Amino acid sequence: MWQDFKAFALKGNVLDLAVAVVIGTAFGKIVTSLVEDLIMPAVGLLLGGFSIANEVYTVGDVTLSYGAFLQAVIDFLIIAFSIFMIIRLFMKFQRKEALPEKETLPVLDKKEELLMEIRDLLKKQQL
Repeated sequence: MWQDFKAFALKGNVLDLAVAVVIGTAFGKIVTSLVEDLIMPAVGLLLGGFSIANEVYTVGDVTLSYGAFLQAVIDFLIIAFSIFMIIRLFMKFQRKEALPEKETLPVLDKKEELLMEIRDLLKKQQL
């Protein structure tokens, strides 16, 4: 059982996934800081100091902080779009690397060219 677990845990895919999770978490923190500390304050400034995160609805003794929920949705959309753009950029670089080089046609000598012409003429006569 230990050998099976060791073989599973040390596969390249599992290690790649672990690295991706760590990097993704760090990148998520960076984008979250970008949204919370730069983008949303700038949007609030453009809207005259309005902050949706402070919006509440009170019914009796119950306070519903719907503004905080809407702020979380906006943050998620900005973060998801940022991650989408980064992944799209990486995919463009991978596609450029993955493109195969154009195959060069072999240089034909005169005999081969003549044989190909004869073959083509015979095909035309059969039709």
